[in-house]
Amino acid sequence: MKKEILELFDNTYPDRDYTIEIVNPEFTSVCPITGLPDFGTIIIRYVPDKSCIELKSLKYYFLEFRNAGIFYENITNRILDDLVALLKPRSLSVITEWKARGGITETVTVNYRANS
Repeated sequence: MKKEILELFDNTYPDRDYTIEIVNPEFTSVCPITGLPDFGTIIIRYVPDKSCIELKSLKYYFLEFRNAGIFYENITNRILDDLVALLKPRSLSVITEWKARGGITETVTVNYRANS
């Protein structure tokens, strides 16, 4: 996954705490064991500091996962790590909700909070 794809823009209200929520209901990747496609929803919630994520670049970043053999847990943590490194937000959460396969669903949540 190429985190270099991600672009930022300046937060016009850096002195105010507010939450941005981004939902991608059509996320796809591939199971590294079976090679079968995985389908899920990615939810990103963050309180920006100086920068915000540009959505078109985030869409292309997500597409990088489409043919990647990667576990749900690794996807969730990778997205968090990449976004925190780039955005340096006040806080950020990534929630991944995976469609049923074999009758089992999974939700993975990971959180980050900057040291005050």
